[in-house]
Amino acid sequence: MEILTINNVWMMICTALVFFMHLGFSFLEIGLTRQKNTINILFKNFFIITVGLLLYAIIGFNLMYPGNFNDFLGFSGFGLTAPLNAQGGLDLAYNSGYTYWTDFLFQGMFAATAGTIVSGAVAERIKLGPFMVFVIIYVGLVYPIAGSWKWGGGFLDKLGFYDFAGSTLVHSVGGWAAVIAVCLLGPRIGKFREGKVRAIPGHNISLATAGVLILWLGWFGFNGGSVLSADPALTSLVLVTTSLAAAAGGVISFLVSTALYKNYDLTMFLNGVLGGLVGITAGADQMSPTDAILIGGIAGTIIVFAISAIDKLKLDDPVGAIAVHLVCGIWGTLAVGIFGNLASWKQFTIQLTGISAYALFCISTSFIILYTLKKTVGIRVSEKEEIEGLDIHEHGMVAYPDFRSNEH
Repeated sequence: MEILTINNVWMMICTALVFFMHLGFSFLEIGLTRQKNTINILFKNFFIITVGLLLYAIIGFNLMYPGNFNDFLGFSGFGLTAPLNAQGGLDLAYNSGYTYWTDFLFQGMFAATAGTIVSGAVAERIKLGPFMVFVIIYVGLVYPIAGSWKWGGGFLDKLGFYDFAGSTLVHSVGGWAAVIAVCLLGPRIGKFREGKVRAIPGHNISLATAGVLILWLGWFGFNGGSVLSADPALTSLVLVTTSLAAAAGGVISFLVSTALYKNYDLTMFLNGVLGGLVGITAGADQMSPTDAILIGGIAGTIIVFAISAIDKLKLDDPVGAIAVHLVCGIWGTLAVGIFGNLASWKQFTIQLTGISAYALFCISTSFIILYTLKKTVGIRVSEKEEIEGLDIHEHGMVAYPDFRSNEH
């Protein structure tokens, strides 16, 4: 009983840390975009976490963990029904690490992240209404079905696919949808002119920096909680590998970008840290400190070239979400077969199989949802709304009002 209590308390702390990550995502997104769209981005982030939790309670949790099923799709019923013991109380034998309620809440925090990744990539030009419809379907149905294939004991789990905390199951699931959304939306006005890429600076890099530091802190819960207990040896190793990969990703990213572009780019530094975090997430419990540094460092290098490649493809991703979450998510998942305890050619091919399965499922489902919305209600705001800002047109307010105009 004492061990269960200790484990459960640790899992609840990790749940709080993952929840705190949504503040980090919000700060990062508004910091890297323009002032006139701040409220719109904050509104989307609040919608994702609130509706995401409700959907996960109503349907998602039981889609993702259906019990015995056909390995592809299962559903154990609507709502939350905690297992009870013979006396009618909560069955504490549900899991050796945590209670049913803690399990739901911890997993529910992950569900919303997939939608948040898409939010950053489509910032500053997507209609709010269609975006909310997309989130409801993608977070409510697509994410938990995809999650059941591995974490719910489905066919990829039986195949031996390994994704400790979600490089593919969370980050790539959001990343594939971000690619489809960006392609269907098109770039922001002025992003590409006469064949050249035009930088559109964010309005508050200080907030973006704070957001990344908050995300790094939250990742201690994201990866640390994925141990699913307070096991002292494994939990501390995971926190070490997570931090070393983040540090290596940031340092290598700024060094590579400085060598290529001859300036110290803070935004590249920030995305390098995030790339390292995403990269280590699939195998944080399987890696040595040296492995973690190598994985994070390679992720930091990948970030620089991925962001450049995305620009050359004329895909407009204001916050670098595709490079960070999709490209580094793929890298981190493959790294499980290259480094650490599971490294082997067989494991590498299994990892590649899992990545391919998620790519096919997420690309097809997100395309169906977004293309249908585009052809029916439209997904992009008007040129006037985009130029003047979504805050004033979709919300009737601005984030930074000029208080002096109210003085008499």
